[in-house]
Order: sequence, then C-alpha cells, then structure tokens
Amino acid sequence: MLLSLAALALLVALGVPAGFYLAQEKLLFFRQPLSEARRAEVARRFPAVEELNLEAADGTRLHAWRVTPRGAAPAPLAIYFGGNAEEVSWMLDSVGDPVAGATPGVGWLVVDYRGYGASAGEPTEAALFADALAWFDRAETLAGVDAKRIYAFGRSLGSGVAVTLAAHRPLAGVLLVTPYDSMAAVAKHHYSWLPVDALLKHRFDSIALAPALRAPLLTLIAERDEVIPPAHAGRLFEAWGGPKERVLLHGATHNTTDRDPAFWPTIRRFLDEPRS
Repeated sequence: MLLSLAALALLVALGVPAGFYLAQEKLLFFRQPLSEARRAEVARRFPAVEELNLEAADGTRLHAWRVTPRGAAPAPLAIYFGGNAEEVSWMLDSVGDPVAGATPGVGWLVVDYRGYGASAGEPTEAALFADALAWFDRAETLAGVDAKRIYAFGRSLGSGVAVTLAAHRPLAGVLLVTPYDSMAAVAKHHYSWLPVDALLKHRFDSIALAPALRAPLLTLIAERDEVIPPAHAGRLFEAWGGPKERVLLHGATHNTTDRDPAFWPTIRRFLDEPRS
C-alpha cells in the first residue's frame, strides 16, 4: 500500500510538470483564426482599411490591417500587437475610420501573429519577435508614413513583443496596456507550485531589456487586473530607462481597459505629442 502511494505521488510529481511543459503553447497562445464572414464585414464597414501581406524570412505568410489617415503629409504610424487570445480586427472598431476613429491623423498597422487571423504558421516567442522586426521594416517603406514617428502598441502578451521591438528598432514611442515584467514572473504568480524557470520555453523577459530602452513610454495599467496583477506592470515601468508616464485605469480589469473614459484620449495625446 505504501509503495503504491509512493508510486502515485511520484507519478503526479513528474506528470503534472511534464504536462505543463508539453501544453504550454496551448496555454500561452490561444490562436484565433479570421473567419471569412468577419473579413467581409471589415471590408464593408471600413472601406479605407487595407489588407497587407508579408512573407517572413522562413517563407511564412503574415497578414495585417492597415489604416491610412487622410491628408498628404507623412503621418505617424502605430503598430499594434495584441493579446494571446485576440483576433485583432476588433481594434478597427476604434481606429478603422481615419476620420471618425479614436486617433484621427494617425496610421495603424494591426498585426496578426502567426497562426492568428489570416496569418499562417505557428506562434512562438522567437517567431513573434522576428515578425515584429519585419513588420517595422516594411512599415518604414510604406507611402504616407513618417518613418521617424513609428510607435509600438502592445497589449498583454503583445507588450513583450513591443518591448523587444523597441530594443532593436528606433521607435518614436511605446504604448503598453496591461503589460508584464516577464512571462516567468506572471507564471510563477499563477503556478507557484511548479518549477516555472525549468519548464517555461517562451519567457518574454521584458524587464531585462527595459533599463537600456530610451523610447518614451506610456503604460496603462488595469487596477483590478486578474490576469497580470498590476505589480508586474509597475516593475516594468520602474525599470524603463527612458521618459515614461503611467496611467492607472481605476476599476478596470484585464479585458475592460478600453471602456475607461481616459483610455483613448490618453493614447491619442501620446501619439499627438511632437517627437524630435
């Protein structure tokens, strides 16, 4: 009986961490494909929105939505990197109209991660980072874009992608919504009983990069964030090496930040600020 209990305990002790290790991609990346119905709806509701495709270095076909503001002058551009369960075309409800949207005068590149939306491939930390660099390089060449005023906008999982982009390309600024210091730190909060450091493959270690970054930062933190506790965003903010601003969205949870009346006005002000 004692041997059976010991064997069961050993099986659980080894099996649970092994299961976490094998399933972590499914836990981290909740891929959201783009339906043809949604694609048709975007085309109907937002005639000014353009679909862009990009071939990654490994041949993977990537997809993004582009919003071009009206006017002849080169305009700033925000590249959007969403959360781990986003089909990002929903952002067009806010920014898809170049006149009546939340940020008139600002262009947008709303990016589908690999395996999300209309992008092919499999999402990994390394692939998302490499694709972000490729999208920035493409954005610099787009007509009507002020190449000196390209911003990265990262939400939740995407905050790690935006921070890495800031470490490798000259951004005019970085906007982070519900960000984290590192994926390992967040995982330890939720799975304190697991040896996270030994198991986690996709670390998204933003705080290791933050002290060397000089791009202006705007951080929007959900006061009642139940997914990424506000302390994680606070640590990243404190470590940031450049000029920075922190806004606490009172009463907001992880998925209700956009409902705060300060959300879009704060973002618009940050994007409208002149940059040298």
